Amino acid sequence: MKILVVGGGGREHAIVMKLAESSKVDALYCAPGNGGIAKFATCYPVKATDIDGVIALAKELAVDLVFVAPDDPLVAGMVDALQAEGFQTFGPKKNAAIIEGSKVFSKELMQKYRIPTAEYQVFDDPIKAIAYLKSQNTYPTVIKADGLALGKGVILAQNFDEAVDGIHSIMEDRIFGESGAKVVIEEFLTGPEVSVLCFTDGKTIKPMVSSMDHKRALDGDQGQNTGGMGTVAPNPYYTPEIAQMCMDQIFLPTIRAMEKEGRSFHGCLYFGLMLTPKGPKVIEYNCRFGDPETQVVLPLLETDLVDIILATENETLDQLSIQWKSDCAVCVVMASGGYPKKYATGLTISGLDENGQLDGCLVYHAGTKSNGDVILTAGGRVLGVTATAKTLQEALKKAYAGVEQIQFENVHYRKDIGQKALKVFS
Repeated sequence: MKILVVGGGGREHAIVMKLAESSKVDALYCAPGNGGIAKFATCYPVKATDIDGVIALAKELAVDLVFVAPDDPLVAGMVDALQAEGFQTFGPKKNAAIIEGSKVFSKELMQKYRIPTAEYQVFDDPIKAIAYLKSQNTYPTVIKADGLALGKGVILAQNFDEAVDGIHSIMEDRIFGESGAKVVIEEFLTGPEVSVLCFTDGKTIKPMVSSMDHKRALDGDQGQNTGGMGTVAPNPYYTPEIAQMCMDQIFLPTIRAMEKEGRSFHGCLYFGLMLTPKGPKVIEYNCRFGDPETQVVLPLLETDLVDIILATENETLDQLSIQWKSDCAVCVVMASGGYPKKYATGLTISGLDENGQLDGCLVYHAGTKSNGDVILTAGGRVLGVTATAKTLQEALKKAYAGVEQIQFENVHYRKDIGQKALKVFS
């Protein structure tokens, strides 16, 4: 098979490297890709959001499958457009990708089908939103932009003033563009967070290994929210009992709800969960593989990813047994100093081999570009250094040993990835 992967971050690098393991794959292409992906796939400078450009490239390369990885093109309907041109795809159609594309839609879906989530209200008028905040007077409170916002469209307000500032920023200043035309204000939930990615063909749903993300920029969960500074898998809070509860109360009901709504979901559905004292609840859905969750989940996958992709598209997932390693995995994100605010790019990265890798670790490139034989920084999150081992402690040791071998100017990474998980395991 000839496969084109759409996207250019660490998630896509993990997908490309996993696809490269398959005996069924003859050629791999990526649009736009990055400096690390270019070592495993031929990259083309077509933006991930350029639907016409991706279709033209798929035709030119005569590919057998297009794997659409990021949220923006999925929500914009890239899968629909590719299928209309006769291409086999991986990823949900536009009417199913709305489960991530609109927080309002997903909350209303959960309310309608009684899927456990936080209590909420929707507003399209900032004055009414502020009046509601005043009447509730309960903090912390969560304010979410309705649409896509690069994983950063959530404000956790600690008091009334912060909440009002959040409403002004999202709805009036439009810091997230048109995604802020509506907001969801919801109750603050407490408990351990869990990320669970699931393969689904619209009828059958098969969860992957659970993971724990670290969203804050600084150690001790301090600093600004980011796209994710590191992950560990499996998540020790996600016990077999909780997994069964999630399957019965959340995963299957969500897939069935989407089917009933005429929005059958094919691809990878991400569940962001909070394990509250009242049981697991949905914080958010994503219509695709998470980043950096993918970087710890896919290294543990033993079954051929191509077989799973074909089963999700052919609706034969119920006939496939998906196997996972019993190891632990850790990903430490190496970011540019200043991320998630201002940061420099074009800095030389040293310590990697000719494939952009590292002995003993998998190095997933998130924000890099090639300049001849040299790899340069080209984004906020630059690399994800992933290690697997029999125990979490061993995986952490290997990942951080790998991080110490890589250098670029003003590098920033958290030193405490996995420490909360380690306490639970011990």
